[in-house]
Amino acid sequence: MVDFQDWSFLFFICIISTIFIWKRFSKSSSAKSRHPPTPFGLPIIGHLHLVNPVPHKVFHKLSLRHGPIFRVFMGSVPCVVACSPEIAKEFLKTNEESFSNRPLSSTQHYITYGSNDFVFAPYGPYWKFMKKIVTSQLLNGKTLDLLSSVRHDEINRFIISLSENAKINNSVDLSGEFIKLTNNVISRMVMSKRCTDEDGEVGQMIADITEISGSFNLSDYVWLLKTLDVQGLGRRVKDTRLRYDLVIERILEEHDEARKNKKTGQVVKDLLDILLDIEQDESSEIKLTRENIKAFVLNLIVAGTDTTATSLEWAMAELINHPNIMKKAAQEIHQVVGKKRLIQESDIPNLPYLQAIVKETLRLHPSFPVIPRESPQDCIVAGYHIPAKTNIFINVWAINIDPNHWDNPHEFRPERFEENMLEARGQHFHLLTFGSGRRMCPGISLAQHILHTTLGAMIQCFEWKAGKDGNLSSVDMEERSGLSIPRANPLVCVPVARLDPVPFSM
Repeated sequence: MVDFQDWSFLFFICIISTIFIWKRFSKSSSAKSRHPPTPFGLPIIGHLHLVNPVPHKVFHKLSLRHGPIFRVFMGSVPCVVACSPEIAKEFLKTNEESFSNRPLSSTQHYITYGSNDFVFAPYGPYWKFMKKIVTSQLLNGKTLDLLSSVRHDEINRFIISLSENAKINNSVDLSGEFIKLTNNVISRMVMSKRCTDEDGEVGQMIADITEISGSFNLSDYVWLLKTLDVQGLGRRVKDTRLRYDLVIERILEEHDEARKNKKTGQVVKDLLDILLDIEQDESSEIKLTRENIKAFVLNLIVAGTDTTATSLEWAMAELINHPNIMKKAAQEIHQVVGKKRLIQESDIPNLPYLQAIVKETLRLHPSFPVIPRESPQDCIVAGYHIPAKTNIFINVWAINIDPNHWDNPHEFRPERFEENMLEARGQHFHLLTFGSGRRMCPGISLAQHILHTTLGAMIQCFEWKAGKDGNLSSVDMEERSGLSIPRANPLVCVPVARLDPVPFSM
């Protein structure tokens, strides 16, 4: 009979051998098996309990504990978060080819007719074709110049409306007014219709689409809920897309009829006309379908309204809380533009302090606080293994306040951009206001035209008092959840006329 001690010794040898072999194997494959650090998670929900309605700030706090790159599990979905310019550069430039897809929620997939759009379409021939259309025809300098009269007219209407309120010392809900302004600008550029002329139908529909597209859908992340519509988002998105489809079909039919009869009466084509020209071009390398056009129009409207309106709102909130900056901007505008005409887009290159205010606003309140990407294949980033189908979150907000690149990063100080002439077009990875690389926002020029001109006109024509009665010394800066970090509370102010804009804005 074998002695127990002999078996114990043999068992001990087996354990030691197994550990040795495992160590040798793990070292040889460390590059493949080394994952970014991960906070403690819970079964089934992973780290969902850590992510509050303002996730970019939660990710920033986690980065202070776990480093500039870490992994979290949103339910059963693995995600990697980047919170430094250096790590962002590895994802968006060094390994850009591996991270050119966007993760897609079920609501976004449905609302865009099965990802037949541009924003969420997978990287490939169709996306490249649409990118070429956007940069060469839809949002290029020539088209934007041709449609500048639309922007000019809508900003004039907006300023005149503010002037009427100023005459009677009436407060204005700037949050709502900015949404109306951007809705009207974009809808007129896209389809030659003003939202406010449609009895609120288009404007409310855009608001619903924006809200539902940015909603967190628990069923996308917790595998036990995959087949359940626990939040009712599935029902809502079907109803919302049906409403959109009815509206856009009517507008498409109107455009088709006008084109057939050649009675558009338009000197300049709108963006929908350009898309219809491409649809009917038999020599086009990719044939656009009706669903492609509907989905792309949806991209243009949603992306061009909510983000720009939110940026204008934050800019005004910062200026009201920093009256010395508002005063300095007004002096610059009066010196360059004068008091006999309203500021124009052509004035912007001569207004460096106004440009600095917009840059500083976008640094502290980026249009998209988190840039989402997805890895279609395994990749090594910063020495860590990033498996295929991992969601990547580039925390733009955390990067834009990185203390290694900015002095007093939480302070609103436009002068930092007078000292350092950085551009917000993706070349500098510590200022990612519009993203970077091939999937960065293609509407940068349009957004900046609207932001600079609207903000400049509001500074030129009015002083601003915070609150419904104009008796508050400052406005709150609290955020709420959303696609573009909206303010938690409406920005309500009283405009006080510096000059009467009506005679020269007509």
